[in-house]
Formats: sequence, C-alpha cells, structure tokens
Amino acid sequence: MAACFPRTADIPSQSPLFWVENKDRYLRQLLIGDIEAETGRELIVYFTDCDRSTAQIDHTDDIFLSEILGNRQSDKVDLLIETNGGLTDATEKVCAVLRNAKLDLRVIVPRKAKSNGTVITFCGSEIVMGNDSELGPIDPALVVNGASIPCDFIVKGQIKDPILLQLAQSAIGQTRKLAKELLSQGMLKTLDAGKLDELLNKLATRDTYHSHGSVIDAGEAKALGLNVNVLGAASTLWQKLWLLRTMYAFDCRSRGYSKLFEGKRISSPVTIAPKP
Repeated sequence: MAACFPRTADIPSQSPLFWVENKDRYLRQLLIGDIEAETGRELIVYFTDCDRSTAQIDHTDDIFLSEILGNRQSDKVDLLIETNGGLTDATEKVCAVLRNAKLDLRVIVPRKAKSNGTVITFCGSEIVMGNDSELGPIDPALVVNGASIPCDFIVKGQIKDPILLQLAQSAIGQTRKLAKELLSQGMLKTLDAGKLDELLNKLATRDTYHSHGSVIDAGEAKALGLNVNVLGAASTLWQKLWLLRTMYAFDCRSRGYSKLFEGKRISSPVTIAPKP
C-alpha cells in the first residue's frame, strides 16, 4: 500500500465541518471500496468492540444487518465479522437474514468470531482467516446463581436438577440444530452425516475443547473439516483487511460505539448505553 493512503489532491465533496465530523467513517469506507476492487465482491462489516464493552449478538442486530444488505448492489458478498458471541435466538435471526438474502457469501474473520459468532461463520461457503484469526467452541451455558455453567456439564450429570437438565438439553439442541442446518446446507453439504455429527460433537461439547474460550485457529479449523481460505500475513488483501479491522477497533473505542454495521455506502453505529 502506498504510504499516502488514503489522501489524494481532491477536496472532499462534503462540507468541511461535516467531513471532519465524519472523517473516520469516510476513511473506512474508502478502504472498503479498495478491498472490493481487489476481491470483486461487496464487503459489509458486522463489528463489535470485543475488548472494551459487553456488546454481544442481540435482538437488534438483524435490523442493522438487513439495512446494510438492502443497500447492496450485488449478491457476491463478503461479511467481515468480529464478535465474542451472544444470544442464540438472536443468532438464529441473523443467520436467517443472511440465508434469506440468497447470497454468494464468504465470511471474513480478521481477529475473532467466538461462540455464536462461529455459528454465523457457518452461513458462508468459505471462511477467510489469517494468522491472527480464531473461531471457538459453540457449546452453550446457563447462568446458575451468578455462575456460568456449561450445559454439557449439566447434561452429563454433574448438577442434579431436572429443570436445569431440561433447560440445558434444550440449549444444546437449539445450537446444534442451527449449526447442523447451516453446515449441511452450505459449506459441508457434501459431507457424510456421521462425519458432520463428529464435528458438532467436538464443537458443541467439552470433550474436545475444555474451555468455551478455546482458540480454534485457521489451521485447526481446516483440520476440523471447515472450508477455510488462509491468507498469509504478506498478502496485500490481508493487510488491507487487518488495517480496516484495526480502524474499527480504534474508532469504536474513541467514539463510544459498542457495534458498527457498515458498507461502502451506509453506516449504522450502535453507541454503548450509559450505566445507570
């Protein structure tokens, strides 16, 4: 990339005060355009501030995502995502929005898409990752007396409570059903059903990954059988994607955003709610 990115000799078309107020967005969208020119695909971004907020996938996200998708001009779409995960019901809706849009979809994970974020990556025909990327286990948990208890532990008899058992079984069933539908109809549609169940057993229990935060990097994701395209650190495309991801992380912190939904022509920031 040229050292002068993204400056040119042209004066912005916006008024000076408006451009200065919104320059962070304009610079991100310029870079989105550069990435699109390289890939030949539209790029949309679903970014949450994973490090400095409690932002998670929730019941408002589908509206913002629908707005961005409704503004697209092609069905060849790359979704850049960063999230620690969130609510499974909300994840189901996000996945429904992506599937119902009938996209030729790839999912790009510059840094991390954990938990139900990993489930969202299953909506794509391919997951684009690099050296810094990570997915994670998709095993659900229940909050019991203020503590997060893996549903897998409850089902395997470590907590003797019939109500908790039923809740845990339902949570596991919901997550597995969604993940299986996405993979069997998408990137792993040619995979034998038994092999797919083996994959889900690894991802949705504590038998293989003993922490919900366990790191599944690009190499391990490929070894699991997921369709992963690994970009090297020297790749120009990867460098642009990482620069864009870094811009989102910085701008969320400096602007007080918990999330940003963005494309080349439209932007929808979500501000962190003030503490009572």
